[in-house]
Amino acid sequence: MNNFMRVTNFLSGLLLIRFSLSKLFSWPISVKAFIEMAKPIGVDPTIFRYFTGVVITVVCLGYFYSFYLLMTRRAQANSKEVIYCAFFNLLGIGVMTGALASEFLLRLEPKWPLVFIALFITISSILNLYTLKKIDNFRSLKLFKNMNQLEAGN
Repeated sequence: MNNFMRVTNFLSGLLLIRFSLSKLFSWPISVKAFIEMAKPIGVDPTIFRYFTGVVITVVCLGYFYSFYLLMTRRAQANSKEVIYCAFFNLLGIGVMTGALASEFLLRLEPKWPLVFIALFITISSILNLYTLKKIDNFRSLKLFKNMNQLEAGN
């Protein structure tokens, strides 16, 4: 695995630590933001904030686990660890897409530093998936069978 994947998984995990802590420990800035974002969808801001904090914590730990697998070279071709790395990158893409949607659809005015962080994590995770796709074991997954057929010209 290349260094780009190691660095981006580690950075993504580091960036998400702050956001998971702010939600789980009810930092005032997070409480205020979730009160604002909960109004348009009519949900309890506290439950919304805690749920989001737990989800971001899972993604954060997933990025650190992927980093560990990449550093110890356990995520090699024909190993199930490659699938774990792919899963956590896919989960990160999904959660960060939700974060971007929340920033633009639920806030009165998006917080641009948060948008850039979410874009960084999303784009780096997409690039990581593209790199993982090249590994033989990962190519056989149903998720990428159609992409492989398109590349082969079938």
